[in-house]
Amino acid sequence: MVLKTFGWSFAVTALGLVAAVFYGGWQAFGIVAILSILEISLSFDNAVINAGILKKMSAFWQKIFLTIGILIAVFGMRLVFPVVIVAISAQLGPIEAIDLSFNDPDRYKELVTDAHPSIAAFGGMFLLMIFLDFIFEDRDIKWLGWIERPLSKLGKVDMLSVCVALIILMITAMTFATHAHQHGGGHADKAETVMLSGIAGLITYLVVGGLSGFFENKLEEEEEREHEAEEEARKAGKPVSGVVLAGKAAFFMFLYLEVLDASFSFDGVIGAFAITNEIVLMALGLGIGAMYVRSLTVYLVRQGTLDDYVYLEHGAHYAIGALAVILLVTIQYEINELITGSVGVILIGWSFWSSVRRNKALAAAGGDGGGSDSKAEASSGV
Repeated sequence: MVLKTFGWSFAVTALGLVAAVFYGGWQAFGIVAILSILEISLSFDNAVINAGILKKMSAFWQKIFLTIGILIAVFGMRLVFPVVIVAISAQLGPIEAIDLSFNDPDRYKELVTDAHPSIAAFGGMFLLMIFLDFIFEDRDIKWLGWIERPLSKLGKVDMLSVCVALIILMITAMTFATHAHQHGGGHADKAETVMLSGIAGLITYLVVGGLSGFFENKLEEEEEREHEAEEEARKAGKPVSGVVLAGKAAFFMFLYLEVLDASFSFDGVIGAFAITNEIVLMALGLGIGAMYVRSLTVYLVRQGTLDDYVYLEHGAHYAIGALAVILLVTIQYEINELITGSVGVILIGWSFWSSVRRNKALAAAGGDGGGSDSKAEASSGV
């Protein structure tokens, strides 16, 4: 079952890692491995959400999502999107960007280094908004309660995450301007670039969130119509198809899943820029990760159960927050790629370990009610 579901993912992993070694040696191997782990971890909740929606769809639409959908997800978002970001930031054509990365890596690195402040500001703000919206939301299950409880209370203030993000952006731009001024030349233009790119990242986040909300509402409307049709069929004594959605509802569900997947992959793609600017390594790492997300979605649908690692979503969001801070810091200072990648992997690994400890504590307590859950959280040291 596992080999059948994850076979292609294992094959792509082997090919991708071998390609990384040939391309850039063992350091490239390490970067691609870290990118793959980050992409899988950051998109784990995406796979869970996908599985919950996908199981309602007919076999035809499931196949469409897992074939055409994966082309959009892997080749569109994970391979083309990073090239587009580099091309826009470095003011190159997409083909020219790819050509330079292969044939003139020194010139490519120089252009990307010059464009890095705008990429880092855009990406840092996008990731920061994901983290802030998560941390300011009041949740039943809390991982690091001493942080999450007070912040969830503050989160009741409307638009707080946007205000905090804009304040951080202003501080970053002003700090950058001061630093550039002290070292001479071009500080005003660079600070303005950082500010504009950061605002663009914030707007992109809000637009993506708005599109997700729009399709979610459309989907709910179509599901209501489907259920009404089922009720009428039941009253008339006609056969009822059950929960499998077709027609308009399935189409909107497919669109909704693609928008969700795009929004979830944004964090992986943008986070990848905190680890490397190499398009080839980025494509390899994110491509491997995307294959596992798809395989995991299929596995969850076929098994009919969702893994109960409740803190993993928290760990992934803390990793996103860490990547956001790192991206904003790299506007000024250089940080080693392996250190950057390790921070996210450590946070995600810690949350996974906490989830396992919680599950063991719940099993030992003999239940999963609210009291047991609190004890389990306490036993995991949070």
